[in-house]
Amino acid sequence: MQETAGIETVFVKMYPDGRLDSRNAALYLGLEEKTLAMKRSDGTGPSFIKRGRIFYFKEDLDAWINEGKRAKSTSQLRHT
Repeated sequence: MQETAGIETVFVKMYPDGRLDSRNAALYLGLEEKTLAMKRSDGTGPSFIKRGRIFYFKEDLDAWINEGKRAKSTSQLRHT
């Protein structure tokens, strides 16, 4: 990881077809790997595939981030 003027750059490993393993998907999303696993288990996380191991496609991670609710205060999120 590099830090420039207070901005941290995170490097993730992605396969040529756009897949990321769980560790790199969690880094990309800014989550702990355990948190991503819990979201996968309860169905609130991004779409994934299982081919012996769990993989996420970058486009699915981006879609999951963008479908999240945006708010200007936490009270807005409680009322929706």
